[in-house]
Amino acid sequence: MIKTLMRQVKEYTRDSILTPLCMILEVIFETAIPFLMASIIDQGVENGDIHHIYVVGGWMVVVAAMGLTAGILGGRFGARASAGFAKNLREAMFRNIQEFSFSNIDRFSTAGLVTRLTTDVTNIQNAYQMILRMCMRAPASMICAMTMAFVINVRLASIYLVAVILLGIALFFIMKKATVYFQQAFPKYDELNASVQENVSAIRVVKAYVRENHETKKFRTASENIYKIFVKAESIITFNAPLMQLTVYACILGLSWLGAHMIVSDALTTGELMSLLTYCMSILMSLMMLSMVFVMVSMSMASARRITEVLNEKSDLHNPENPRMSVADGSIEFSHVNFAYSKDSSDPVLRDINLKINSGETIGIIGGTGSSKTSLVNLISRLYDVTEGSVKVGGMDVRDYDMETLRDEVSVVLQKNVLFSGTILENLRWGDKDASEEECERVCRLACADEFIERMPDRYHTFIEQGGSNVSGGQKQRLCIARALLKKPKILILDDSTSAVDTATDAKIRRAMTEEIPSTTKLIIAQRISSVQQADKIIVLEDGTVNGFGTHEELLKNNTIYREVYESQTSGGDFDEKAGA
Repeated sequence: MIKTLMRQVKEYTRDSILTPLCMILEVIFETAIPFLMASIIDQGVENGDIHHIYVVGGWMVVVAAMGLTAGILGGRFGARASAGFAKNLREAMFRNIQEFSFSNIDRFSTAGLVTRLTTDVTNIQNAYQMILRMCMRAPASMICAMTMAFVINVRLASIYLVAVILLGIALFFIMKKATVYFQQAFPKYDELNASVQENVSAIRVVKAYVRENHETKKFRTASENIYKIFVKAESIITFNAPLMQLTVYACILGLSWLGAHMIVSDALTTGELMSLLTYCMSILMSLMMLSMVFVMVSMSMASARRITEVLNEKSDLHNPENPRMSVADGSIEFSHVNFAYSKDSSDPVLRDINLKINSGETIGIIGGTGSSKTSLVNLISRLYDVTEGSVKVGGMDVRDYDMETLRDEVSVVLQKNVLFSGTILENLRWGDKDASEEECERVCRLACADEFIERMPDRYHTFIEQGGSNVSGGQKQRLCIARALLKKPKILILDDSTSAVDTATDAKIRRAMTEEIPSTTKLIIAQRISSVQQADKIIVLEDGTVNGFGTHEELLKNNTIYREVYESQTSGGDFDEKAGA
C-alpha cells in the first residue's frame, strides 16, 4: 500500500526530502536557544557581564532567525510536496478509472469513487504534510532536548525519561482505540455522498412525489452515522490533552522541587534549571505533536487503503500483443456465446448465442425486460468480454482488435442518454472533435434534432446544463443519436434510444438512417414493433437466449412470442406482460 502511494510523489521528491531536513535544522537552532539563555543568566546576569550578555544575546537573535527561516522553508516545501502528492493521486486515480472496463466500474459505487477522489485524498494530503513536518520535527526535537537535558543534569533529566515512557504508552493505547472508529467512519462518507448524489440527480422525481421529507430523513441518518462515529473517536482522543497537562505539571513540580534543593546545595545553577524547564516543555510538546500525527495517520489509513484499491484495480480488458488497427466492415458474428457479469456465476445472462449479421444490414432486437438485449450489444464493442465462445466484427474476433480502434467503429447510443455541460456543438463533437458546424447540422437533420435546435435562441451554440437538464427526454435522445452518427461508424447500435420520441419522428429517423448510411450495420433495440418491423431481420430474445431470428413476416408466422407482442401492441396491450407470457 505505501509503495503504491509513494509512486505518486514523483516530481515532488525533492520537496519531500527538503521538508524534513529544514525541520531538523529548525529543531537544532531551537534547541540551542535555551542553552544560550542559561549562559546569559549564569555568566552574564549573575556576574554583571554586560558584554557577555550582548554577545550571547546577538547569537541568540542569529540562531532564532535561522530557525525561523528553516521553519518557513520547511512549511513551504511541505505544502508543495503534500499538495503535489494529492494532485498526483487524484490524476492517477482518475486516469486509472478511465481505463476501467464496465465490470471494473461495477465493483465501485459512483459515490465511493467521488469520496476517494475528494475526502480520502484530502486526508492523505494532510497526513503526508504532518509526516514530513511534525513526524520529523517532533522526534528530532525530543531527542535534542533530551540529550541537552542529560548534558546539563542526568538526575533531573531522568524525570523526563520516565514521563516520556509513561505518556508514550498511554498515548499508544488511546490512538489504538481511536483508530478502530476512524476506520469505520470513512466508508460512511460513501453513504452520505450517495444520498446527496441520488437526491440532486433525481430532484424532479423527489418533488413530483413530494418525498422531500423522506430524502431529508435519509440524509440525516447518513450524517448522524458519521457524527456518532467521530464523537466516539474524538471522545477517546480528548484524553490526550489532560494526560499531557498532568505530565507537564508533574514534571515542572518535580524539577522545581529537586532543582531548588540542588541550587541551594550548589549542585545546579539557576540558568541550568531554567534551561531544563524549557526543555521539559519542548519534550512534552513534541509528544503532543506525535500524538496529533498518530491521530491523522490513523484517520488516513482507511483512506489510504481505499485509494490503493482504485490505483491497483486493473482493467479486465486488455489489448492483445499485436492488435489489429482497422476494422474491415460492419459484419457481426456470434458463435456459441455465453456471458455472465461475474466470472464465478453459474447462471449466465446470455446462453449459446449464434447469430450472423451481414455488413450494412438493419437488425431489430426485441424482448421483454431482463431478456439481456443490452448485454448482447455490449459485447460487440467489447465493453465486456464473453465468458465462452466468440464475437467477431469484420470477420475478426473483437479481442484481436485495438480497443480504441474497435470502439471508434462501433457507435452506441446507450439506454441512459448522457449529455455534458457545454454547448450543443461541444456535445455533438464528442462523436468527432474535428467536425465542422455544417457536419453537425447534417447529422442533426438525420436525427430530427434540427427541428428543436432551430427554435433555440442560440441554436447550435445553446448551452446544455449538466446532464442535459434543460432539454426534454426526446430532445436528449435525438442529440445523442446525432452525436453517434457524427462518428461515421461501421456499426450503429441504438439501445432503446427512440423510446421518448413520437412514432412519426421515430419513422423519420429510421428512414434517414437507411438512406444516408446504407453501408453501416444498424442494430435497433426497441420496445415498439413499429420501430423494427422494417428491419432486414429481427432478433427475439427471451431469458438470455435467441428465441427467433428472421424478418417481420417470418416471425409473425413462426414465432409465438413475436406474434403475441405484435398483437398486444396493435390492440393496445402491454409489451412486457405479453412478452413474458
